[in-house]
Amino acid sequence: MAKFLIADDHPLIREALILALRPLFENIEIIQSDGLDSTLKALQQHSDFDLILLDLNMPGCDNFYGLIRVTQDFPQIPVAVISASDSVEVVSKVMSLGAKGFIPKATATQIIAYALKEIMHGNNWLPEGMQSRIEHLAPIIDVARLIGELTPKQFQVLKLLQKGLLNKQIAFNLHITEATVKAHISRVFRQLNVHTRTQAVLLFKNLDIVE
Repeated sequence: MAKFLIADDHPLIREALILALRPLFENIEIIQSDGLDSTLKALQQHSDFDLILLDLNMPGCDNFYGLIRVTQDFPQIPVAVISASDSVEVVSKVMSLGAKGFIPKATATQIIAYALKEIMHGNNWLPEGMQSRIEHLAPIIDVARLIGELTPKQFQVLKLLQKGLLNKQIAFNLHITEATVKAHISRVFRQLNVHTRTQAVLLFKNLDIVE
């Protein structure tokens, strides 16, 4: 029996995937999640998933953080990214960060089923012609490992640093004290091996998604 985790914050997309996949797989069990927290919780509760179908843009998953956390924390479970953001750069980054396949959301259900079976059998899968177009961006793998070791709160602080917010503004947005913000920033700097906000933001920019 196949066991899938469908991680997408849009209920209609989850339901559409479930309706499409059930007739194509015998004895399939499907668990759903709608954000990074619920995805990690599901993975902690179920150690026997055969495959994760992951959306890139769920709550908590921006800048590839969701994919990074899932592939680093649960490397034994293959991940197929299903996303509408299907530029060559996005697909290249997705594959270099540990996904086993990239499936555009507009893909026909029969092709999705074939792709998932290929991935479950240990193969990578990309849309036809995509492999020859992508370039694996090796430097972002090291960045991803560093980013993946940040706590969710530290990751939020880093995102707000990228937006140019001051400590007082970050504290207001996250409902924490300025002293706590400073402590988070110090830990982020140590983790990323940088010394300034500009260096941290430039490093983080490597993970920007180009729509």
